[in-house]
Amino acid sequence: MDTTEDFSPYRSDGKLYGFVCVVTGASQPVGQAIIKELAAHGAASIYACDAATTPSTYLPLVTSLSTSHPNTNIIPYPFNVTAEDETLTLIDEVLAAFGRLDVWICAPPPSTVPSPTADDLTACLQAHALAPFFALRHAPPAMGKLLTAAKLNYPNAAPKGQVYGSVVVVAGRGGPAQTVAAHAALGVVRAGTGALRGTGVRVNCIGMGGVGEGMGMGSPQEIARVAGFLASGFSSYVNGANLVVDGGASSS
Repeated sequence: MDTTEDFSPYRSDGKLYGFVCVVTGASQPVGQAIIKELAAHGAASIYACDAATTPSTYLPLVTSLSTSHPNTNIIPYPFNVTAEDETLTLIDEVLAAFGRLDVWICAPPPSTVPSPTADDLTACLQAHALAPFFALRHAPPAMGKLLTAAKLNYPNAAPKGQVYGSVVVVAGRGGPAQTVAAHAALGVVRAGTGALRGTGVRVNCIGMGGVGEGMGMGSPQEIARVAGFLASGFSSYVNGANLVVDGGASSS
C-alpha cells in the first residue's frame, strides 16, 4: 500500500516526521543507534524501553539528541518485554499522551553466554520471541488510530489521516541460544505477516550479523539504517521480509 502525503518518505522535514515510536532493547548499542536514526529523520516521540532503565540509563543519549534533534522527545520507559500486561499498559500510555502509534522496533537483548544452560536458552527465547509476539498481538489496533489536527500539541506533531504501522524485529545471531532464538523471532514475523496483509500495518525482520569491533564486524549504525528504512514509507510494499544485514557472512 502506497502512502499519503502524511507518510511520504520524501518529506523535507524527514521521512519519519511526526512518527511516535517504541524501541525495546533500547539500552543496548543497536537499540540506541536505532533511536538516533529515528530522531535524525524527524520522529516526534520515541519510547526507549528496557528492563534496566533507570534515570541515568539514557542520560548521554538524551543529552546528545536534545542538541542535535531538539524536537524529538525521548522517553525512557522501564519495560519487561516478556510481560504482556506491560505491553498493553505501554500502548495505552502512548495513545493517551500522543494519540497515535506508528512504529514498534524490537531491538535485540544482550548476547547470551557461549555455552548456555537450559535456563539461558529459555530466557533468550522469551526475550527474542515474546517481544514481537506481544507487539504483533496488541500494537496493530493502536497503529490503526488516526490523529486529527485538534491533538497536534507537541513538537514535530503531524496529522495521521491514513492507517500506517511498521513492526520491525531485529534478530541477532551469535551463540547457540541466540541463534535458536533468532529463528523463533523470525517465525513470529512470518506467522504475523498474513494476518496483517491489507491492514496498513507491516512486520519485517532484520537478520543481524556480528556487531562490534574487528574484521568483518558491522556497526550498530548499519543495523539502525535498515531499521529506519523499514520504519518509513520507503518500504511501504515490504511485508514479511527477512533482510539479512551481516556483510555477506551468511552467504560465504
